Amino acid sequence: MKLDSKIFDSIRVKPDKEKAQEETHPSCDHPGCKRPGTHRAPKGRDREGQYFNFCVDHVREYNKSYNYFSGMQDDDVRSYQKDSMTGHRPTWKMGVNRQAADGPDGIDPRTAARANAQRRASETRQPRQRKLLALEKRSLDVLNLGPNARGAEIKTRYKELVKLNHPDANGGDRSSEDRLREIIQAYNVLKKAGFL
Repeated sequence: MKLDSKIFDSIRVKPDKEKAQEETHPSCDHPGCKRPGTHRAPKGRDREGQYFNFCVDHVREYNKSYNYFSGMQDDDVRSYQKDSMTGHRPTWKMGVNRQAADGPDGIDPRTAARANAQRRASETRQPRQRKLLALEKRSLDVLNLGPNARGAEIKTRYKELVKLNHPDANGGDRSSEDRLREIIQAYNVLKKAGFL
């Protein structure tokens, strides 16, 4: 067999798992152990973020004997556990710390917010004006109406303009027929748009 053949290059050997772990992980921190330290274990209180690297057997042994509170008095342990219930943040009873509730200028922000909410509630709400499309605006212009015209006002103006421009009202004169068509189209556009 030739060593430079294509077949020889494509042969792969399954890697040894233990040897791969030894290369990727540091050795166990337990004295005298040469196995890879695949498991991290905390070093203890006041050394947060620092870890030992142990093999499986030694990390189990370390976890059985680990005590975060070793070297602390019983009262200190109780106060630490009580403070941990609030995330080690200062707390006070409702209404006791008035100064902390007040803003930097001595005004309670809740009172100001309450006053703002009452003022907004007491103000009369203006109905939101609909934005007119170009075709709707042109239709209102044809009927000689403003942008706020609605319902009865549009119908009244439509009837007036139809009576003025209808050929029967003009003695059969058909010269205003184009104007009549514009008025009818404008009315239909406004009707479809929901102005009526």
